[in-house]
Amino acid sequence: MGGAVSGPGGPRDPGGLALRLRREQEVLARMRGAEDRIADAITAFAGTMQFVYIHAAWFTVWIVCNEGAFGQQAVWDPFPFGLLTMIVSLEAIFLSTFVMVSQNRQAARENVRADLDFETNVRSEVWSIHMGRALGVDPTEVERKVQEVLAENRARMTGSGHSSQ
Repeated sequence: MGGAVSGPGGPRDPGGLALRLRREQEVLARMRGAEDRIADAITAFAGTMQFVYIHAAWFTVWIVCNEGAFGQQAVWDPFPFGLLTMIVSLEAIFLSTFVMVSQNRQAARENVRADLDFETNVRSEVWSIHMGRALGVDPTEVERKVQEVLAENRARMTGSGHSSQ
């Protein structure tokens, strides 16, 4: 072939993959502020067994102290533990909010990736058509064969058809 291609898609970047990954990382970085990093860190910690162990120990100490195991002077929230209930309820509200923030941002990241995947697929299709034409391949015949294969696969997935092979 003629001269070397430089830049995205060139010899050092086959298919423009580095460009796409860099764009994805730039878009995702712009979407992520300090609040998002905090929400992610809290959500990540809340999803660990360490979080469960800390809470189990905290609840145990709270209940044992407030049942009078260390004397009545150590009781600050007697049964039915109203303060503990309020604290746990508030914690649940905040944790669920942090989880929703993280899930919303994850959905936004997935949308960015889907958009970039679509762009990549369109780019690949355009390149394939141009290369096929340059090689003398009939795009209509290729599309007919693609539709045939897709129909066979859909039939197999739904269990309503048999392969023609």
